[in-house]
Amino acid sequence: NLEILRWLREQQDHQYDMISDITAVDYGAGRPIEVVYQLFSTVHKRALRVRCELPLNGLEIDSIVELWSAANWLEREVYDLFGVTFRKHPDLRRILMPHDYEEGHPLRKDFPLRGRFSRAEQTRRALDQSVEHSYIAEEMDLGRDPQQATPIIG
Repeated sequence: NLEILRWLREQQDHQYDMISDITAVDYGAGRPIEVVYQLFSTVHKRALRVRCELPLNGLEIDSIVELWSAANWLEREVYDLFGVTFRKHPDLRRILMPHDYEEGHPLRKDFPLRGRFSRAEQTRRALDQSVEHSYIAEEMDLGRDPQQATPIIG
């Protein structure tokens, strides 16, 4: 996938210089999970969807953060919700679910509708968690003057 996407970005006839979304699709029934890239060429005013199938026993694909920095959080979202590992990602960790969430990946077809634990157990676990435990120090430093804060976006 990385070489094809690099070619689509750098080839003069294509120049897909913007990525607008990365998602995944789980069709269930033992079918492969697809990672879907939404690209756009601002030069040629064209959109393109690239789909890559991943076998259920090997949910890994190369990170494209080196091509489009906007892919950073998009890949983290797919990792968090579908369990796809992006090789060589600079900071692959959960982005929506708590970092110590052990119930799996909520957008997978094999994920139980009510979760893997009872509602009482889910509530107990949620109340036991500290919000600060999920963030790095720079993200939690809310006491700074907003005018002097440096953005964390990379």
